Amino acid sequence: MFKDHFSGHAADYAARRPTYPPELFAFVASVAPARTLVWDCGTGSGQAAIALADHFDRVFATDASSEQIANAQPHPKVEYAVAPAEACPLPDGSADLVTVAQALHWFDFDRFYAEVKRVLRPGGAIAAWTYDFHSVGADMDHMLKKLNDEFVGPFWPPERKYVAAGYRTVPFPFADIPAPPFEMRVYWTLAETLGYMNTWSATKRFTKEHGFNPVEKLTPEFAAAWGNADDRREVMFELSMRVGRKW
Repeated sequence: MFKDHFSGHAADYAARRPTYPPELFAFVASVAPARTLVWDCGTGSGQAAIALADHFDRVFATDASSEQIANAQPHPKVEYAVAPAEACPLPDGSADLVTVAQALHWFDFDRFYAEVKRVLRPGGAIAAWTYDFHSVGADMDHMLKKLNDEFVGPFWPPERKYVAAGYRTVPFPFADIPAPPFEMRVYWTLAETLGYMNTWSATKRFTKEHGFNPVEKLTPEFAAAWGNADDRREVMFELSMRVGRKW
């Protein structure tokens, strides 16, 4: 069954997510046997799909959430479709690469991997990546820990354990390909950083159960740690990847 944690705030999700580095897409394209077709599964608002269009003739981007697809950015080389990860409309052996950005942990692994093996051509590859908490600096990171430890921590879905482990514990029935380290660096104001934390599924679940938003409650403390609210500070996310090949 599709576990939908984001459709209720799909527009905010599209606006508030950090962007992946171009080097990541150059790398995943380099492991594909050709550049004809990539299936971007769990595309969300299409962030990865748009970047993949710089490297592939065609990007087929799917998400089980119609709301996410409705908020996806259009591109002439990207075809969007509402479909679960475990039932892709692509024909057998048609894709050179399958990508999954920050979504693999939501899937039914056995059924999804069966679809990946069906859709990939021989020698095709799969690349899945994720990121955990961001880091701004000791002052803000202390507040981030407080938000998680004292408020939202128990409200993360159980699948988040795979994210915390950097995808090292997910089943992965492919021939592993070593991946270089990647990170995302953005320069956000305080409002942008708080806006990102408001997109967390745990924040939404806590707010629904307790009747108040914990990010808003801690905003004065976050503001004191940040300094000038309009100043842009470097926000860093470490990326973890699993890359493999179908033989």
